[in-house]
Amino acid sequence: MRNLNDFIIFAHVVDHRGFAPAARVLNVPKSTLSKRVAELEKMLGVRLINRTSRRFTVTEIGEDFYRHTAAMLIEAEAAEAVVKGRLAEPSGTVRITASVPTAQMTLSGLLPQLALAYPKMRVVLHATDRFVDLIQEGFDIAVRDHFAPLPDSGLVQRRVASEVIWLVAAPGYLARRGTPAEPADVDDHDGLLTSLVSDGWTLRNADDATISLKPQPRFVADESRVLLEAALSGLGITALPRKLCHAEIDNGSLVRVLPDWQAGLVTTTLLMPHRRGQLPSVRAVVDFIADRLADG
Repeated sequence: MRNLNDFIIFAHVVDHRGFAPAARVLNVPKSTLSKRVAELEKMLGVRLINRTSRRFTVTEIGEDFYRHTAAMLIEAEAAEAVVKGRLAEPSGTVRITASVPTAQMTLSGLLPQLALAYPKMRVVLHATDRFVDLIQEGFDIAVRDHFAPLPDSGLVQRRVASEVIWLVAAPGYLARRGTPAEPADVDDHDGLLTSLVSDGWTLRNADDATISLKPQPRFVADESRVLLEAALSGLGITALPRKLCHAEIDNGSLVRVLPDWQAGLVTTTLLMPHRRGQLPSVRAVVDFIADRLADG
């Protein structure tokens, strides 16, 4: 089997007109270079260099062989330059998958910025609420917003952000039913929940005290934006991530209930197959998303 390193060593020896000069440049013992070239000649079955104690000459066939090995060395250096260029400016296609709510709430404002920052990169987002197998379907990154820890899937996981969850309700609803003064009061209110079998919410305050609430199920939906609209319509109290309802809090269409308490955290995690996660373009996307979400 060919040892292409021997081809490169031969090219360097000829370039520097001898084993001793090449050894100094390559920082390799002269004896090692001589041995490698001798092995190359043995493999080829020809003499490439005539060497004596006083003279270094390349044979005629050695000159022909040198032209090709020199070209090979140039191509190797060009290949390295291409890689370094890609490291300097990520390029190529990066495929991302996320649930529809995550695409809308987390990625819609980020990915256009990403595309502008890396003009040689093509970003492809697939928004779906079905299960996606990253490896089988060829995705580079999955962006997951989740309430409970993700299971161990063999994928690389990088947590990039956590968002508090607030209890909120419309001012009109609170005017009719009263504003809860303490957590236990919520049990007498209508709850907008994610499931009929939901146990309600577990609240935590700054002192790390916790309490479980069980409001009366008034409306059920497993999609946060639907719960947001239900709360805006005055149906009851619901729990929403801050990033989904902060604009409504700011404009007064929703009010925080029990503002000294939070109803958990929603965590954003990036998942990647091990091999794809090593690609410069994928690392650039991961770092971009992580930095922007951390700043947010």
